[in-house]
Amino acid sequence: MLEKPPKTTPKGHILYEGTLIEDTFAEMFSMWAGRILVTAESEKWALTAARTATGFATSVVMSPAEAGVERIVSSEQTPDGQTGVLIQVYHRTRRDLKAQMMLRIGQCIMTCPTASAFDALPEAERRLKVGRSLRLFGDGFQKRDTVAGRRVWRIPVMEGEFIVEDSFGAVMAVAGGNFLIMARNRESGLQAAEMAVKAISQKVRGVILPFPGGICRSGSKVGSRKYKLQLSTNDLFCPRLRKIVPVSQVPEGVNSIYEIVINGLNLDAVKRAMAEGTKVAVKIPGVVKISAGNYGGKLGPYKAYLKEVLEP
Repeated sequence: MLEKPPKTTPKGHILYEGTLIEDTFAEMFSMWAGRILVTAESEKWALTAARTATGFATSVVMSPAEAGVERIVSSEQTPDGQTGVLIQVYHRTRRDLKAQMMLRIGQCIMTCPTASAFDALPEAERRLKVGRSLRLFGDGFQKRDTVAGRRVWRIPVMEGEFIVEDSFGAVMAVAGGNFLIMARNRESGLQAAEMAVKAISQKVRGVILPFPGGICRSGSKVGSRKYKLQLSTNDLFCPRLRKIVPVSQVPEGVNSIYEIVINGLNLDAVKRAMAEGTKVAVKIPGVVKISAGNYGGKLGPYKAYLKEVLEP
């Protein structure tokens, strides 16, 4: 919390644990999501496959997908008794989602030592024939089988065989949840962001944080003031431009801002993640204010107001 909490709460803000919370909202939109349970003979290789399969997937605007690691799953909870890691992949359409899941499973999980891929949305009505398509890599030597009641394909590979489930579920999910950590300096801001990521990862299920280490330091705006670009730096939130940009949103005394971006299988999960992350971030000395990014309600149908997600 602040060494010296503000004497008065500015209009449009609330005070929470001595830190200003802007009375604003995170604006979210719908995307199709797939959830993959990666298993391997050790946590090391399960995480290796999971992290490789979720690479280059921060924002679908400029990346081929949005993806991230959700959590580790114990061997008692996996179909094959191996250590597991849950990952999520997001895209705008089911067709694009299927293509990305095929590429990421085929290139990053099938190639990883001891790894297998199972569906982690078994109740989903929409099914993507991912494993059924990947089976062709077996060049006619692949075999159909069942593992713990699941229809799978056993594809021969140089190590032995790769097991992949026949189909994977797809659901409409929520993307773009976020909150901004505004701090006096980079050290306190980064510490708060790291603590927020840790809290979300430990306490909330069904969400991913797609940016590096769960943290984004370079928030963007749509378009550009000067160039023909899809995206450009969010100058309103750049501390070094506070005295240059006429309508800067950077408070005085703030020299570093980090954004935590959250995708989730449902809106409640995203809201819980925003709450858990914010509650620990405000406890770090040097954090001045928490805000959120939105486009005035024009981007998507979902909203999460900061003061509401923090209510008990």
